[in-house]
Amino acid sequence: MRLRNIPGSREAIAASEYVIQEDVMETKRGCWQEVFENTNPLYIEVGMGKGKFITQLAQSHPDANYVGIEKYSSVLLRALEKRELLPDLKNLLFLRMDAEDLPKVFGKNEVDGIYLNFSDPWPKDRHAKRRLPSKEFLTRYDQILKPKGHVEFKTDNPSLFDFALEQAKEAGWIIDAFTYDLHHDDVMMEGNVMTEYEERFSAQGNPIHKVILHRER
Repeated sequence: MRLRNIPGSREAIAASEYVIQEDVMETKRGCWQEVFENTNPLYIEVGMGKGKFITQLAQSHPDANYVGIEKYSSVLLRALEKRELLPDLKNLLFLRMDAEDLPKVFGKNEVDGIYLNFSDPWPKDRHAKRRLPSKEFLTRYDQILKPKGHVEFKTDNPSLFDFALEQAKEAGWIIDAFTYDLHHDDVMMEGNVMTEYEERFSAQGNPIHKVILHRER
């Protein structure tokens, strides 16, 4: 469920030093090492929600760079509020954009990994192409990922998870590991960082599904 519109969210985002603004984001394509002023690996979360997951990753891994991507201003504002409490965190930036435009903002072989967490299921068949683990989006990810760069997808929606597994196989991606019950899988649970949704859903007894995949090139 998305947050209702928060008055002033767009203005706050436009004024933030932690957000790459829409009018210049395409100029960063192929230049993210310059943006972060280092050569550390780059990871992105597509549809980051309120930002708990990627903020915690950035705190735990100062030797990597992270970009959180969110389409909705009112949701991005919540992530930004967390970010502003951590002024010494140098490896996390945000983008407000549609995931369809990823290849316009990130260059070929520029991204080491992509995280998709509790993405919108778009349950109607005619909307299948909008699902973030669809073949159409996997093609976009392939344009920006390094060779063997990985995609990690988590959801509590079994239909969407089955769809993701099917789409990965049809698109020629290699499934490295998957589970229908992440929190009872000791191997895949190691180092797991939970999102706000994951905390809520798992507390309700819902199993969390996860798959890790890459494209052999």
